[in-house]
Amino acid sequence: VQLQASGGGLVQAGGSLSLSCAASGRTTGNSGMGWFRQAPGKDREFVSSIVWSGSTTYYGDSVKGRFTVSGDNAKNTPYLQMNSLRPEDTAIYYCAVRYGKSYLYWGQGTLVTVSS
Repeated sequence: VQLQASGGGLVQAGGSLSLSCAASGRTTGNSGMGWFRQAPGKDREFVSSIVWSGSTTYYGDSVKGRFTVSGDNAKNTPYLQMNSLRPEDTAIYYCAVRYGKSYLYWGQGTLVTVSS
């Protein structure tokens, strides 16, 4: 399984970006997809996820109310709409494929930089 996140870039605080993740390979049976991020010198942080069954969504506390996850189940493609971006949102954002409750495959990240 190969995953490639895209859509990152440089944006001013208060701005918006939209990320997507292209998945290829055998992803049959996955239960959903997630977004994580890692800032320099910090641990990886859960951002958001979507579970295909019921289109249930989850968010990390730091992004609730600002980020919206959606997805195309048929294409195994998740999207992450990020609004009201803050400098502390600066990080490399990764997508991952979820099986059951575990994320087994991770993609190449995309860098999001928010300037103050």
